[in-house]
Amino acid sequence: MNTSPDLLMSLARPQARGLPDYNAGLSPATVRQRYGLSPEQPLACLASNENPFGASLAVGRVLAELALSGEFSRYPDARCSALRAAIAAGTGVAPERLVFGNGSEDLLKLLCEVFLQPGDRVLTQRPAFGLHEIYPRMMGAELELLELTEAMTFDVDAWCTALARGPKLAFVPNPSNPVGCAFDQAAMKRLLAATPAHTVLVLDEAYYEYARLEPDYPEVLDLLRARSGPWIVLRTFSKAWGLAGLRVGYGMASDAALVALLDKVRSPFNVNHAAQCAALAAWNDAAHMQASVARTVLLREALVVRLQALVQPGRPGQALAGLRIAPSVANFLFLDLGHPSGPVAEALLAHGVIVKPWKEPGFTHCLRVSIGTEDDNLRFVQALLQVLDDIPEPAHAQVA
Repeated sequence: MNTSPDLLMSLARPQARGLPDYNAGLSPATVRQRYGLSPEQPLACLASNENPFGASLAVGRVLAELALSGEFSRYPDARCSALRAAIAAGTGVAPERLVFGNGSEDLLKLLCEVFLQPGDRVLTQRPAFGLHEIYPRMMGAELELLELTEAMTFDVDAWCTALARGPKLAFVPNPSNPVGCAFDQAAMKRLLAATPAHTVLVLDEAYYEYARLEPDYPEVLDLLRARSGPWIVLRTFSKAWGLAGLRVGYGMASDAALVALLDKVRSPFNVNHAAQCAALAAWNDAAHMQASVARTVLLREALVVRLQALVQPGRPGQALAGLRIAPSVANFLFLDLGHPSGPVAEALLAHGVIVKPWKEPGFTHCLRVSIGTEDDNLRFVQALLQVLDDIPEPAHAQVA
């Protein structure tokens, strides 16, 4: 006999009962089954910001060797010692100031568990990466969400003002997920100067490897050396390094004491052995990562040009009504279609194109589209034109 849902809800913490669901999207297998797509039909998987060129071949070799080694019966190294040493050598961050997680989202949760209690204030951007909002609310914290400018960029003045009020914790996404905009060097210096020492500053750089190709993107580790308060910079192997399926993230903290606090609530074996081996192999083949990032950035700019050249179906020579493209330095684009994005994304699935419609209030006209291969991107544009041809053109709704 199943437990009564009302009983379960009454036993759960109020903060857990009210949490929104994280929008993880649909797997390729689910899309094929739901829409009757044959195994031979190619899918454009453009919803989760994965690296379309995959991981280094060295990763496959290491995992094949691991499969023959018999080591799966042993617990993983709780300290990620080999990976820790490699990243410390590559970044110049002392090993004791590094922390590892089951993806960088694992570290977001640990930070909230360590630092937040009911009534604490957390600052971040709107639209937000879902877990920047869900994890603080899980702990009973209150969120302050800052708005974009009309140009769909960060409002630096608003950020500085809000930081100066001293939130307990601030999630600073650079670049933004889902928008793609970034703080440049001058803006980041202003943010750091505005932040009081008692604020835990979390720089989420999940898309660092893409953004760093921009000439004015800040090397934030250099800027943070002068900060007296606690900080941590989060990065991941899920995006540029092509290991989304294995889940490895890492944080570079202001001091070892912050890492020791996170270790108190961290599951001791939160990064499995295969993931550690794969991440180390990927790290040691930085050339593969850099080449795939460079290709992706070129494809991103080509997709922007292609989208800007779109014409409204049936109305040659006129720009696609309502279309706005947010500036992006990441491996995705954030599009305001001027149409509710849910029906558009649903219709694209039937064409074998998977994108992410944004569900946050005020942004339900927006799609986040990952950059795929050239064929994937072309398939998306062609399918989008077909889908929009079947949807009546409404009045455009502003994003901001």
